[in-house]
Amino acid sequence: MQKESNLDGSDSENAKALIPTEHGWMIRYLSKMKGYKRTAPLVSPPPLDVIISWLGAFLGITAITLFARQYALPVVASFGASAVLIYGVPDAPLSQPRNVIFGHTLSATAGVSTFMIFGLTWWSPALGTALALVVMLLTKTTHPPGGATALFAVLSKAHPNYIFTPIMSGAVILVIIGLLVNNLSPNRHYPRYWY
Repeated sequence: MQKESNLDGSDSENAKALIPTEHGWMIRYLSKMKGYKRTAPLVSPPPLDVIISWLGAFLGITAITLFARQYALPVVASFGASAVLIYGVPDAPLSQPRNVIFGHTLSATAGVSTFMIFGLTWWSPALGTALALVVMLLTKTTHPPGGATALFAVLSKAHPNYIFTPIMSGAVILVIIGLLVNNLSPNRHYPRYWY
């Protein structure tokens, strides 16, 4: 009898111990969402770099649009986001040629493969995007616009040629324009690395 009451008592104590732990976990989890106080001020680039960013984005998207028009290809919206990275923050790791070209190409491959295997369902766009993210993370080629590239591949029912034209070729065009335009600034050096 004594043992039974100890078991019941210890179960009760364990249950009480669990409640604060779960409560503490939830507080820690929610407190992460408030972030931290900014320690560095927001900095705007020099005026010359702003002009060069504008020029790069304008020329890069113009080149893609002309290429797409010439070969009757779609203009993929994710290239707009790539333009912001390549020409706006060319020093960022996610803006480097390896990430731009391979991130888009591998994401397009994930999106096209998802569509070819599963078709267009309510869940296949999410699967294609999630697979693209995993592939980019595993290959160290993360380029955020790649998620949109994969999503568009599934939603537009893309075929394998989508991987090379417009995606790979468009990414290469953006990088080439980035090489030519970003290095006009004495404050920039693009790329920081190729591989």
